[in-house]
Amino acid sequence: MKPRKVMIVAGEASGDLHGGNLVREMVRLDPQLSFSGVGGNRMRAAGVELLADAADMAVVGLTEVIFKLAMILKVMRRLKAILKNDPPELLILIDYPDFNLPLARAARKRGIKVLYYVSPQVWAWRKGRVNTIRKSVDRMAVILPFEAEFYRNSGVDVTFVGHPLLDEVKKKYPRSEALKRFGLKEEAVTVAILPGSRQSEVAKLLPAMLGACRILTEKISPLQFVLPLAGTLNPEFVRDILRQFPLRINVIGEEIYDVIAVADAAMVASGTATLETALLETPMVVLYKVSGLSYAVGRRCIRVDHISLVNLIAGRAVVPELIQDEANPERIAAEIRDMIGRQGRTREMKAALAELRGKLGTPGAAQRTARIAFEMMN
Repeated sequence: MKPRKVMIVAGEASGDLHGGNLVREMVRLDPQLSFSGVGGNRMRAAGVELLADAADMAVVGLTEVIFKLAMILKVMRRLKAILKNDPPELLILIDYPDFNLPLARAARKRGIKVLYYVSPQVWAWRKGRVNTIRKSVDRMAVILPFEAEFYRNSGVDVTFVGHPLLDEVKKKYPRSEALKRFGLKEEAVTVAILPGSRQSEVAKLLPAMLGACRILTEKISPLQFVLPLAGTLNPEFVRDILRQFPLRINVIGEEIYDVIAVADAAMVASGTATLETALLETPMVVLYKVSGLSYAVGRRCIRVDHISLVNLIAGRAVVPELIQDEANPERIAAEIRDMIGRQGRTREMKAALAELRGKLGTPGAAQRTARIAFEMMN
């Protein structure tokens, strides 16, 4: 028998993680499935034949995409050619809407069923895209609790499957053992640095974060810093930035969740990492910075009160957000100092982060989504 083919496309680190878990669940249901598409190391390890690497396609902001446009369009042409000449039974799309929605339209024209797992944030900006989704996507499997009602009201076939991070974000070691493994001191205040998973956002945020670290070393003692390195980043690129600052930063590329969990506070790039940090109940300040033009355009379009997933899901300002020029060393350092110095604020933030878990559904998102995929293929 010919293998049943599935194309799956994820354009960044978090999508690669969720895609890899979904592929493994689908293979458990049918070991004969054949997967190809766009992703990263997690999807490759799960058995996906990668036609392009997600790390090469990840961008933040509207203007930043210009520098990668030629490569992105080349990948798009290749995938559309496969949809035409060697069509899969199912196309699975994970977030990355500016690439994935045109691909969904191309699949729909050829009668290929489309499952969208991890919704684009159309509820936040460019709400008109929900019309495109309704016309070109057969099923939505959403991971945030308020998304199901939004899509249902727009006439889209949608299922809330719970958040996949509930299965993923787990500590392996007790605090004392984790500190020892990472070469950290029990008596020192630990600050985690999470500058993002895309090179463009790291280039914008990491220098400001390190500037904040330099200020903190003058105010707090003993103090130590840890930087859990996203798998999509080139370690040498990060180290080139670190060399510009006379600081001791412990860069750790494995067991990232244990690294975050031992931190007393964290400075975190807006995105999936904020939710990972929240599930580990580590107090944080969230940072967001893109080009001036990208921000000006986005500000006119965005229709939500908060920029971080933590605050959006909580429905209130649980963690502080520093956006654009506010994401400077002085403001970042002030927020971290306040978290460390005011135990009452820290307890309140930790309690709010603990409540957040209950709003994300139950574990098993990849399993539920795999079952939806098989319903669509059978």
